[in-house]
Amino acid sequence: MYGEEEFETVSRGHSLWSFFKDWGIALLLTALGFALLSYARTPDLPNQAPDWSLKNLDGDVVSLEDFRGKTVVLNFWATWCGPCKTEIPTFSQFAKDNPEIPVLGIAVDGSAKSLKRAAKALGISYPVLIANRKIKENYKVSSLPTTVVVGPQGKIKDVHVGIMFAPQLDWATQ
Repeated sequence: MYGEEEFETVSRGHSLWSFFKDWGIALLLTALGFALLSYARTPDLPNQAPDWSLKNLDGDVVSLEDFRGKTVVLNFWATWCGPCKTEIPTFSQFAKDNPEIPVLGIAVDGSAKSLKRAAKALGISYPVLIANRKIKENYKVSSLPTTVVVGPQGKIKDVHVGIMFAPQLDWATQ
């Protein structure tokens, strides 16, 4: 039927196919698991975004109402959070590429002075606000990073827990 050379070629080809198929299935199941975990951790927020007023790093008060009529991205983060630091370049690039969509980093730890140093070191190119207990409670922030996209009329369009990659951010803000 097959000579020895043909058998080895067919056997190697079959083995290579099995390898890629097995790894493909493993990666698909892993991605599905992460998606389900993220969905399970996503807070159940009201349709209308809770209003807030927070200080920026210069001490000026900023409120959600200031952005009425625009889609706005709220990224809850902390200076000690590794995944938060990983996604910051994505948010900085997004803010640069989409100046019509405000990106606000809402820091859940640190003083204005320490957050200014951290923002500079991390290359944050968008405004950073200092969270208070009320905003963390109202937005049910229990895991970091958490990103909330608020639409122009103040309705919550998307909530994402975990690292947010550029395609996800683009999709959430459309």
